[in-house]
Amino acid sequence: MFKELNPLLHSELRLAVMSLLISVEEADFVYIKEQTGATAGNLSVQINKLSEAGYVEVVKAFKGKMPCTTCRITPNGVEAFEEYVEALKSYILPKS
Repeated sequence: MFKELNPLLHSELRLAVMSLLISVEEADFVYIKEQTGATAGNLSVQINKLSEAGYVEVVKAFKGKMPCTTCRITPNGVEAFEEYVEALKSYILPKS
């Protein structure tokens, strides 16, 4: 009856990151940090977990002399997010 929820996406911060990235082409680390209210250290750890799972692509570059980390959701990330949302619906809208 209830579908299994992806434990990687069930984390509040990782889910917030994925929710942001699904709606934009890419976002820089500072924007994600501001939108989620996360600390830089915690956000970095969670983005790394998403990257290791193949859900997020991380590009590190420089804008002038300042480092800039940009994230974008991968096709695997889109699929995982959509599956998570569908699984969550089974809890919210159970079939009678």
